[in-house]
Amino acid sequence: MNDTYYEFGTAAERWDRAQLFFEAKEYLTAARILRGLVAEHPDQTAQRLLLARAYYHSAQLSRAETELRAVLDRDPVEHYARLMLGRTLERQGRHAEAAPHLRLAAAMSGDLPE
Repeated sequence: MNDTYYEFGTAAERWDRAQLFFEAKEYLTAARILRGLVAEHPDQTAQRLLLARAYYHSAQLSRAETELRAVLDRDPVEHYARLMLGRTLERQGRHAEAAPHLRLAAAMSGDLPE
């Protein structure tokens, strides 16, 4: 890909730009910006989660799974990453793998069935 203005500016400017593209449902462009941010700041959970969401919404499920597992490796109780991983696995038809993640996410949020 050619360089575009998307990748230029401070990290804060690129973060804002990525969020705007995500909100506009331009998931591929958002992912392109977020990949650079995650590479620069790999410990930033919010950027990695938004990247995973952009991948999920653009049907790049294995990439979404990779990002979500990276978040959970650092923070196993990150509720939203746990929920997203379960949904990503479900969408790939991996229901048995998804079930424990979805149960954990439900337990963490207090949404257990009675």
